[in-house]
Formats: sequence, structure tokens, C-alpha cells
Amino acid sequence: MHWTTAVIQAYGYPGILLIVLIENLFPPIPSEIILPFAGFLVSRGVLTMPGVVIAATMGSVLGALVLYMAGRWFGRERIYLVVTRYGRILTVSERDVQRTEEWFQRYGTWTVFFCRMIPIMRSLISIPAGLVAMDVPVFTFYTTVGTLIWNILLVGIGAALGAAWPLLSTWIGYYQDAVLVVILAVLAVFAAVRLSKTRER
Repeated sequence: MHWTTAVIQAYGYPGILLIVLIENLFPPIPSEIILPFAGFLVSRGVLTMPGVVIAATMGSVLGALVLYMAGRWFGRERIYLVVTRYGRILTVSERDVQRTEEWFQRYGTWTVFFCRMIPIMRSLISIPAGLVAMDVPVFTFYTTVGTLIWNILLVGIGAALGAAWPLLSTWIGYYQDAVLVVILAVLAVFAAVRLSKTRER
């Protein structure tokens, strides 16, 4: 990912906006590398915290809207066809899309907000939102707020870590695993309760 940091160093805020936009469309470019590095540049006085956060948030929202429109225009069958054929290249599996779709159906619009702070899912959640034609202003609002929190966190930690910013990607991996375990546990409990009620009836 040396080219991403080179682009940020060369083009500053427009480079951050562009790379974060691409990251939302192409998950192999992780924000947990891009934003902490931008935070490191903030600590060096090369960039400013507000400028980085605004550029990253704009890129994220634009990328999310592209995926939202893709879900809305292409429909469920075509989306799954693309993932089935090109999932390895995109590093996205059919199960990833199914999981985000299930979360959206179960928890509704709030899923857009919370998933913006979960790696991989933060991009994919835009697709089921488009599939069900979620209201665009509502989608944009939840996406912006969730993205803003995530960006401030990563840029802030990157600035605090300074030259040690690469360590954050490892911590984010632990965070992702922990969040997924908690969510799966909650879903399992929810399913068990519903099954128990069904049997009682």
C-alpha cells in the first residue's frame, strides 16, 4: 500500500478524498492504513486534523452513495452475480454480502450507522440500503455521522501514535474480530429466544 501513502503525500487533501472514495468501492485498500498515516502527517504539521477528517468523510460518503446506487439500480441478482464472479479480486465473499443484508433487514436504518465503524461491512452495508430503496437523505445522514466518528477516531489515534501509526492496523484487526464475535453472539441469542417463543406457541 506504499502508493496510497505516496498519493497522500503528493496531493494532500484531494489525494485523501480520492483514495478513501476508492477504498469504499474496493475494500483491499483499508482505511485503517490510510487514515492513521494521514494522522501521522497531522502530527508532523503537514496536514490539519479538520482538513483530513473533512476530506476523508467526503470520500467515504461519495463512495457509499455509489454503492447505494449500484444496489438500487442493479438489483439483488446482479449484485450477487458480480460478487460470485469477481469476489476474489474484490476480496468480498457472497457470505459477506448476505451477512450485511441480514443485518439491515433485522435492524433497519441504524445498521447503516453502526456498520460504518466495522471494517469491510462499512462499505458493503450501502448495497442492501440501495436494494430496499432506503430514503437517500436518511441514508446520507447515517452514513455521514458513522463515517465522521470512524474517521476522527483513526486520524486522532494516528496523530497520537506518530511514527508508530502502522501498529493501529493490527489493533483494528482485533477490534473487527471482537465486534463480529459480539454481533454473532447477539444474533444467536436473539434467534434462540425467538425459537423458544415459537415452540411455546
